[in-house]
Amino acid sequence: MIKPNAAYPVSYPVTTSPAMLSAIIDGIRRISDADILILEGTPRSDPVLPIYKSLGYDFPRVLTMDVKDCVWVEVDNPLPKPLAMPTFWVPNVILSCDYLITTTPLKVIKGSGSLSIMNLLGVLPSSKYGRSKRGWKDLYGLGINKAIADLYFTLPFDLGIIEARQKFISRSNPTQGEVEDYGKVFVGEPYEVDGEASEMLELKTDYLDLIKGARVGLEG
Repeated sequence: MIKPNAAYPVSYPVTTSPAMLSAIIDGIRRISDADILILEGTPRSDPVLPIYKSLGYDFPRVLTMDVKDCVWVEVDNPLPKPLAMPTFWVPNVILSCDYLITTTPLKVIKGSGSLSIMNLLGVLPSSKYGRSKRGWKDLYGLGINKAIADLYFTLPFDLGIIEARQKFISRSNPTQGEVEDYGKVFVGEPYEVDGEASEMLELKTDYLDLIKGARVGLEG
């Protein structure tokens, strides 16, 4: 399953480009004929299928899905001491997938990195977490970086891809900002990928520090 981050469909690179998704799908097809799913949700539970269409997400033998149309199941956070969330509601289709990929453009929001792990927010049904213009407001109220760190352990993805051929910089509204050429693509385990990108760009990505600290408790 590919988690593409289509939550803010204003313009590339706020969303993963069709060219990048096509390259990922082609790469999968070279080694496997497995079913491929693209799954996304929106902050106010608006339909996501028209967004897929507007972005040009039309790939042969690929199923596009909307989080709000899925059956949701409650999954326990494996951390002995959750930072914010002891459980999460997630689409049940994720639990039956053999390999999970989160792919996102390189985004810097208010000076902080919003990278492959932050992208996992879009798989959570916003109606369960205070649907609003902002989206997932209940999680923001608890501390979004803590919630994202909890989600990283609760819903481990196999691969993170940051499409960094361009860098999107926003000082406030995550749908509006400036674009700079950067010319890179980061690929690897989501925590490692987000750490590499944050180090190279000298970004403060708070959820990475929280994940690092929580790992000590989990392994201990």
